[in-house]
Amino acid sequence: MWTWFYKLASPPHVYALAGTLAPWFLGLAALTIGYGVIDGLAFAPPDYQQGDAFRIIYVHAPAAWMSTFVYTIMAVAGAIALIWRIKMGHIVAAACAPIGTSFTVLALVTGSLWGKPMWGTYWAWDPRLTSELILLFLYFGTMSLRGGFEDAAQGDRAAALLAVVGVVNVPIIHYSVVWWNSLHQGATVAKLGKPAMDPSMLWPLLSNLLGFMLFFGAVLCIRLRGEILNRERQATWVRRVVSL
Repeated sequence: MWTWFYKLASPPHVYALAGTLAPWFLGLAALTIGYGVIDGLAFAPPDYQQGDAFRIIYVHAPAAWMSTFVYTIMAVAGAIALIWRIKMGHIVAAACAPIGTSFTVLALVTGSLWGKPMWGTYWAWDPRLTSELILLFLYFGTMSLRGGFEDAAQGDRAAALLAVVGVVNVPIIHYSVVWWNSLHQGATVAKLGKPAMDPSMLWPLLSNLLGFMLFFGAVLCIRLRGEILNRERQATWVRRVVSL
């Protein structure tokens, strides 16, 4: 019954699976992001307060959500590697880190661009902005630790430990607008009750969020294959794959 789960600890199996899934994820991501961008930028009505400036939400919100989502996956993978000593956990964490960093940078940049017309400044030491910046430093820290040891296994363990400890920042990011006085607007989609967005604005946002998740899946599969080949380059099965 659990054979499929145990296979996920096998680098050759994950390598083949990632190669199969990557083009599907990429194709679906192109469709969903294409719909979200066209509908959000061209057909969604302007916001009654922010006007057309609100349209940056179709990039900013999915990027911000993905920054925490990817970090959570990285922390879970690191925890699995530390507790059960499954090397695929370290491989997944290593593959996730640069992707999550990119999403975090995109969220910060688009948030700053949105903040200028709304708040009158590109940056304010708002609780959510500050905690998101800390998340970026955590990503940088895990990547630096992984490459900062001569022994790769020690680097993996140090990076996994930082990822697990740093995951406490994820709920802080999410609830910062509730716990502290914040310039950042509160939740409009992920909240109890009906979302506070009109469906004509909400559907392209949800489509882009799904598209970003699918795009992450595609890039993760591609990076997993490269990471596996790099780490398993002395294995017989890798030599067979490379020689094909």
